[in-house]
Amino acid sequence: MEESRQSYYLVVGLGSSGLSMARFLHAKGKQVVATDIDGSRTKAEKILNQLGIETQIGFHDQKTFDLAHTIVVSPGIALDMIYLKTAAEKGITITGELDIFSRYNKTPVIAITGTNGKTTTTTMIRDMLEACGVRTFMGGNIGTPLVEHLMDDQKVDMIVAEISSFQLDLASNFTPQIALLLNVAEDHLDRYKGFDKYLESKWKILKNQTSHDIAIINQSVAEFETRIAKVSSQIFSFSSLSDSKIPQDKLQGSARICDDHILIQIKDSLHNISTKTLGQLPGIHNRENIAAAALASLMAGGNMEGIIKALANFKNLAHRMAFVRKVNGICFYDDSKATNTNAVVRALESFQKDIILILGGREKGTDFSLLACQIKKRVKLIIAMGEAKHHIQDTLGKTCRILPVNSMKKAVIKAYEDACPGDVVLLSPACASFDMYANYGTRGDDFIARVKELENE
Repeated sequence: MEESRQSYYLVVGLGSSGLSMARFLHAKGKQVVATDIDGSRTKAEKILNQLGIETQIGFHDQKTFDLAHTIVVSPGIALDMIYLKTAAEKGITITGELDIFSRYNKTPVIAITGTNGKTTTTTMIRDMLEACGVRTFMGGNIGTPLVEHLMDDQKVDMIVAEISSFQLDLASNFTPQIALLLNVAEDHLDRYKGFDKYLESKWKILKNQTSHDIAIINQSVAEFETRIAKVSSQIFSFSSLSDSKIPQDKLQGSARICDDHILIQIKDSLHNISTKTLGQLPGIHNRENIAAAALASLMAGGNMEGIIKALANFKNLAHRMAFVRKVNGICFYDDSKATNTNAVVRALESFQKDIILILGGREKGTDFSLLACQIKKRVKLIIAMGEAKHHIQDTLGKTCRILPVNSMKKAVIKAYEDACPGDVVLLSPACASFDMYANYGTRGDDFIARVKELENE
């Protein structure tokens, strides 16, 4: 590569997002170079090489970074990487997938972010709109990169996009027509320098919106009252709080969660969703997801008939408070997606008591003491596993009895041996899975398989 050439886009990271981005930029006639430090990315390398895209796999070359016209960073790549910092000091433009997507996209976007519930709410909105006859493309952090829509000839009315804080960190121009901020709790503190930085990243989803756009925000999100005063968009709130301190002239509409229904008010119109028949979606957090999704769907042109129809057919997603089975009167639940303490608190709140909690994995700056109150009320035994097990013992050892184990098989066996009929065994780890598994789904699948072994035995 000649040092004078600076016309290429450098795509950093070749997971699904990076691979799609490299293909998209190439299709747009851009010169592309792609790099990934992971030497196992041979499949991506082959796909890109067949398109004529140069790749650097298993290593990074600082010169390749420094000579790029633009560097497009995949969401999973830490922004303090030395190669990026050095290139930025040389004036190289560094951007992310959301801004590239925004440059070419012409379809209205509903964007959903939050610490927990993003995938469930995104899927709900897609299902609700489709039931109302609105054609959608669902993508983003949920699995399908957004630029895949730009390479697809299928016409849609609305893009429903799950958006992570990592994506928002490099988003300067991204402007969703409808933006949802579901909740913000401590997470990813291995990447952010404190909760305030993480919170700031989440609020960025609203920063480019104008008075023509819509913001749907959980009233319990930190700094709600002060932040909405600075937001230009039309504001709608949802909440499970019994009272509201927000002046009504600040809101264009709201959704309030009561014992057995969700009351939605948009200007002078009132809508009611009964939650009595939603047993497959346990927990107040799912009521909040429903409230947010219904508000977004109504504002995107949906109707209550389609929303109710979609909810009647909606099933809880895999590894999210999913009932596995009952073995000799003991109920097993897979909540492997609960990779932070707030998600675990919400899971514990779904049961009254007699919970055996399987906790642990790879930490992300996790403060396990945030679980102490709910554990004291509801948990009879913690089974600690993974890299975090000693930290769990040190933090919660005086709150609850703890058994350390070295494998999921032992965790399930120990839980079963200690349980009584009527007890709940809950896998809700509060940690990432990468110490023992490729992802949270693989961890959940292992849990399910071990529970099935119990039944077979």
